[in-house]
Amino acid sequence: MSVDRRLFLTSLLGAAAGVAGLSGCADSSAAASSKGASTAPLAEKVPAGTSLKISSYLNTQQLQFKLAKLGDLPFKVSSWANIGAGPDVINAFRAGSLDVANNAGIPPIQAHYQGYDAKIVAINVTRKPNYLFATKPGSDIRSVADFKGRKLAFSQGQAQGVVLLRALKEAGLAYDDVDLVPLTSNQFLTALQSGQVDIAPLGNSQAPAYLQQYEAKGARTIATDVVDLLNLLWAPAAVLNDPAKAAAVAAYIPYWAKGQVWAYENPDSWNEEFYVKTQNLTLPQAQAITALANKPLFPPSWDEAIKWEQETADLLAEGGFVKKFDVGSLFDHRFEGIAAKSVSAEYRR
Repeated sequence: MSVDRRLFLTSLLGAAAGVAGLSGCADSSAAASSKGASTAPLAEKVPAGTSLKISSYLNTQQLQFKLAKLGDLPFKVSSWANIGAGPDVINAFRAGSLDVANNAGIPPIQAHYQGYDAKIVAINVTRKPNYLFATKPGSDIRSVADFKGRKLAFSQGQAQGVVLLRALKEAGLAYDDVDLVPLTSNQFLTALQSGQVDIAPLGNSQAPAYLQQYEAKGARTIATDVVDLLNLLWAPAAVLNDPAKAAAVAAYIPYWAKGQVWAYENPDSWNEEFYVKTQNLTLPQAQAITALANKPLFPPSWDEAIKWEQETADLLAEGGFVKKFDVGSLFDHRFEGIAAKSVSAEYRR
């Protein structure tokens, strides 16, 4: 089901990253093609004439680069695609209309399950929860333990879906103990409002708007310590097997990392220039969102990220949502450490 990791912007925003439901069956093509992934050293300079098609949901990247005064990219961007949700990214990869994208950890698992070969090239680690659970109006649910026997909005391939599965596991609840209602993330609020579900995972930035409207009617939120660890860049193997494009991807990673650091270090400017001017939010609304922002952290080693990705894939496999596989094939280690080297020590972890 839908990331992008997509946060609700029609009532109070976010950024994409979720992914849509895992569909199709895994086959040997992903594993087979991963064996043919390039291991050639990355070129130190991007060849002249190289271009990339890059996702930039809500035009976030271009604005960060401009405000941070990072200068021109050393290659041409033939298109900036306003795409964030995982299924849209995978479809664009397949169509050849996108070369590199920003998502959560679930889309690469989904792509592998569908037999499509794409690799992770950069990682930003999230330490604080991005999601919490909201109850329908008039609910008596107070904790995750109370989810037993209830209807839960579930997007199996999206970051919110995995956060839900992890929360259930931590509470000692089996999948059969609850009723997982398959929905896409953009249906969660409507499902809560109508009572179609008892619980839905919402982005931290969604909660204030939801509670403002429904808290007086008995709706509440339930916070947990469950995190969606990975915010990443990834690209089709075919793109990374092209030496010129691979060099361009490597050159893009520092811009991506530095842009996030700038937004984190300059919340007042980011609130005004992004949330107020482009998303039509009030300044207090923008400030409430940035107050919840995670500090960007770019690990020099991907060991923790690989472990988390494997745990996530295994969790999905336990529920029968995907087939078990070794997630090591999802990472292109030629790019490991590039993001970390581009930022100060404070942001390397």
